[in-house]
Amino acid sequence: MDSLKQFVREIPDFPKPGILFYDITTLLQNGEAFRQTVEAFARAYGEQKIDTVVGVEARGFIFAAAVAFRLGTGFIPVRKPGKLPYRTVRKTYQLEYGSDTLEMHADAIRPGSRVLLVDDVIATGGTARAVADMIREQGGQVAGVGFVLELEFLHGRKALDGYEVFSILKYQE
Repeated sequence: MDSLKQFVREIPDFPKPGILFYDITTLLQNGEAFRQTVEAFARAYGEQKIDTVVGVEARGFIFAAAVAFRLGTGFIPVRKPGKLPYRTVRKTYQLEYGSDTLEMHADAIRPGSRVLLVDDVIATGGTARAVADMIREQGGQVAGVGFVLELEFLHGRKALDGYEVFSILKYQE
């Protein structure tokens, strides 16, 4: 799958000096690369009984919805506060500098359901951990946590100890 790296644009000094940003919008623009990415998730999780796929705002939505379609399951969006129209549950978590909060509908996860969490990138793992915790707090079972791109040098998997983590593309720095 490393051949997909050619479709990831590297942008130095974004969003601030010293950061190398891995832009997956160029992967999305290529139909075959996007298809291969979704199929990689389907191969990784297709044999498991997945009841629903959760995607994190914003780019995680793109992949999670496509994976849900491919697996024949529903899709649950996790959004920033105030974006969902019904009663929500929320989780605040720590970032490198400060904190952030995410929400999902309070009735989104059926107790006992097997949930696949999909996002575009794992860096420190804080976002994915917060979402996995929300899934569990709603009575769901996290069947797997999948990412298009993993920044291994930030050791995000440590935040997800106890979960099966899958990433398609891995970057060593």
